[in-house]
Amino acid sequence: MTPQAVRSILLASILFALAGGGFGFYGWLAGGRGRPTPPPASPTATADALQAAFVTVAEKVRPSVVNIGTVQVSRSRRAPVIPGPGNDDPFFKDFFDQFFGRGGPGRREEFRQPGLGSGVIIDKRGYVLTNYHVIRGADSVTVKLSSKQEFQGRIVGTDGKTDLAIIRFQPEGDLRVATLGDSDTLRVGEWAIAIGNPFGLDQTVTVGVVSATGRSEVGIATYENFIQTDASINPGNSGGPLVNLKGEVIGINTAIVATGQGIGFAIPANMVKRVTSQLIDRGKVTRGWIGVSLQPLTPELAEALGLGSTRGAIVARVLPGGPAADAGLQPNDVIVKFGGTAVDDYHHLQRLSSDAEPNTTVPLDIVRKRERKTLTLKIAESPDSPAAPTSPAQSR
Repeated sequence: MTPQAVRSILLASILFALAGGGFGFYGWLAGGRGRPTPPPASPTATADALQAAFVTVAEKVRPSVVNIGTVQVSRSRRAPVIPGPGNDDPFFKDFFDQFFGRGGPGRREEFRQPGLGSGVIIDKRGYVLTNYHVIRGADSVTVKLSSKQEFQGRIVGTDGKTDLAIIRFQPEGDLRVATLGDSDTLRVGEWAIAIGNPFGLDQTVTVGVVSATGRSEVGIATYENFIQTDASINPGNSGGPLVNLKGEVIGINTAIVATGQGIGFAIPANMVKRVTSQLIDRGKVTRGWIGVSLQPLTPELAEALGLGSTRGAIVARVLPGGPAADAGLQPNDVIVKFGGTAVDDYHHLQRLSSDAEPNTTVPLDIVRKRERKTLTLKIAESPDSPAAPTSPAQSR
């Protein structure tokens, strides 16, 4: 074999070796650098993981959920027994004593009306969050823990406009406290877990999803921004938590639609945070007020006013002597921004103005006669208003 042939064979061998190494390196990269690709999770493993998540949430949150018992005492005077034959007979006397008591005709009697609801512990000092309608008119409140211990509760503060209330009891040991989550990040379709005491059945857990967010015009409270869920909510669930898969309270269960099934409403956690902090610190809630009556911005009105969308709120009336009048607002002005925040609708503007601190100044972006203007408005403290309206939604 000639030296030239030997060189050719060596060169070909080197080329083949380099090509083989290149293909091997590519295969190593494409295959996860030598690591085998893990097999996909089986349906059974996924179901087990989901089940374990529900169990973990229940074990974490249930100890912070309490049963709230109330008693409302009413007094009335019984009409006197009409005299007649036989009233002095011992037999008739025992008969009337059995049904009307031994106090005699016309005596004053007490009727004790019990009530049940749920609550959730939000502070180790014994503060319990619940619905206002659960304790409304109560003469006494009892808090029963998951450990079956019972304590006398004291109403710290109430807010009928959001249907929230704070109760406090004196604990004898450490308490499991629930964590309030961020309800603004909720997405429709996420899991939702309701925990409470429906029909007095302590520590009941039901599961559903977040059906909708931002529900208003339900007619339960003055300020509405409800989470809608199909997790089963029944009488006695009111005041109990609606929880996500992280074990965070995303809402407080409040009402159901009496004529429907699988339609329940919860007050979102972010609204709860502001109200409860004020109830604990001050015993009441202070809200901002701008002094206007508002109406929805319909597509027809938006077109007539030269607006490109229905986002915003129309000023229907400016109250004399109020902050809006002082700022120069006029009827038919469309408020499109409040303090730099774009206004979605008149419900949104109502919440923005109520959340604003009194005596602060905010810019208002408005559209007046197809022209955009910016006004400066000083927030005032909201005056007291009448009770919340009623509707087909049945409070629980």
